[in-house]
Amino acid sequence: MKKIINDPAKVVEESLRGLAAAHADILRVDPDPAVVVRADAPVAGKVAIVSGGGSGHEPLHGGFVGRGMLDAAVPGPVFTSPTPDAVQAAVTATTGEAGALLIVKNYTGDVLNFETAAELAAAEDLDVRSVVIDDDVAVKDSTYTAGRRGVGGTVLLEKILGAAAERGDTLDAVEALARKVIGQVRSIGVALSAPTVPHVGEPSFDLGEDEVEFGIGIHGEPGRERIPAEPADALVARMVEAVVTDLPFAEGDRVLLFTNSMGGTPLVELYLAHGIAERLLAGRGIVVERRLVGPYITSLEMQGMSLTVLKLDDELRELWDAPVRTAALRWGI
Repeated sequence: MKKIINDPAKVVEESLRGLAAAHADILRVDPDPAVVVRADAPVAGKVAIVSGGGSGHEPLHGGFVGRGMLDAAVPGPVFTSPTPDAVQAAVTATTGEAGALLIVKNYTGDVLNFETAAELAAAEDLDVRSVVIDDDVAVKDSTYTAGRRGVGGTVLLEKILGAAAERGDTLDAVEALARKVIGQVRSIGVALSAPTVPHVGEPSFDLGEDEVEFGIGIHGEPGRERIPAEPADALVARMVEAVVTDLPFAEGDRVLLFTNSMGGTPLVELYLAHGIAERLLAGRGIVVERRLVGPYITSLEMQGMSLTVLKLDDELRELWDAPVRTAALRWGI
């Protein structure tokens, strides 16, 4: 295993130290338990938006802390859920009378630990609620989950809810908006190679030179099927078909298309795939109004990609376009 690390047990701690040094104007890292917090938190009168999960998916979630997105992110060990006390610390650092909404990806550990933290916060008379995102169309149940996994749609949800909270929406309104977004976003991922968790030291699974795992999870969980490698046109068409037929999306729908690298796929390949996906959606009469392309929810160095499609309306488009200033997403400020 060759990685730019020191002690595998301290990878997350040292990475967070670097994140804080690079973006001190945007965020801070509170130690023990480690929490990434917006630099000006708590923001008076504003609903706090808090998310988190296992590390190894950067820039998710710490890279999305800042104005117009998350108030705090809770990083667990690599591919491991953060503990309830860490989530509680994030809530305490950011939450005032307006309350907080926790964004939870549908993995068993995340759901249990965030729910426990919400109960602890309630004991402190804080109004804290949670929503679970489960946008992965690949499987109904898998390792880590009961039901569909939370994947690329998490990035879009965090941006949209962050904008709503920034403009002053109430907790009731932000929670209702979250459920709306979750209801109309879908994703699928593929892997060409496996990631290597630092403390394990070997690839998470075996994949032949001419094989692709279709429907992979962000921790390297099995997908829908293992297929022979095929040209980009055929692979992206397979992915678009899986996503579009699940909601289903229909002719005339306006959408945001998010083409994501799993960490090891270069942009030259990612833009190639994005162009194919745009053409395929246009061929179905689906209008791509907004786009995001890049490595925004990764799986260490896994080669692969995911496609996420969110059905838009005027409000969602306005919230997506709203100003944001984080380590990983910045526009309008």
